[in-house]
Parts: sequence; structure tokens; C-alpha cells
Amino acid sequence: MLSGVCVGTDDLVAAGRFYDAVLKTIGMRCALAEKTERAYAAADGRTTFFVVNPFNGETATYGNGTQIMFYATDAAAVRAFHAAALEAGGTDEGPPGPRTYHPDYYGAYVRDLDGNKLNVSVFLEG
Repeated sequence: MLSGVCVGTDDLVAAGRFYDAVLKTIGMRCALAEKTERAYAAADGRTTFFVVNPFNGETATYGNGTQIMFYATDAAAVRAFHAAALEAGGTDEGPPGPRTYHPDYYGAYVRDLDGNKLNVSVFLEG
């Protein structure tokens, strides 16, 4: 079972503003804000997403082929997530809409301020 995902940042203040705005669109909130770490929780209170300054003090990097994937409740939330990410300084990696991966798939892709690729999606019913 996956307990959470962690991404690195070189500017925790800016990353915090970005993720506060973006994750609230899918019902997540900042549950912990410390000098070197922020943790985000869903409505059930479980902290599953973390943004941190790298422990080793090196520059934060992102993985080629790595993406962090979030569920949305509906297509409107997918669009809100994507719009909030762009408004907060993220970059577009694929606008909201259906994809060929699955007939009911609706998703969007963005990159955060540090280049981490984020996906948000929902499976629409028929």
C-alpha cells in the first residue's frame, strides 16, 4: 500500500502557495507547514502528499517519466486544478479533456514550479 508521495523544491514558500491553491480544487489542504516541509491531506485527514526541501541540501530535481497523479471528483474539478496550476505559475503539459487511454478518462497535466509533472483525472460514467 502506498502511504504517500514526496516532491522536492528549492523554494518551499512559493511551492506552498502553488500547492495550497492547486490542491484545494480537489479537496486537499495543508495539514503541516514547517520550515523544510509541507504536508497535504485529503478530507479523511490522511497526509499523503509532501513537498520538502531536499534533505541532502542539493538542488531539487524531478524524474524523467515521473508524474504525481491525483483523482478529481468530476470534470469541473479537473478543469479547476489545471486552471489553478497555471494561475499559480505552473506550466501546461496537456489541457483538460478526454484521452485515448480509457473511454471514460478525463484528465489534465501540468508542471509545478520545480518541474514536477502532475496529473489530475476522473473517470466519467458512460
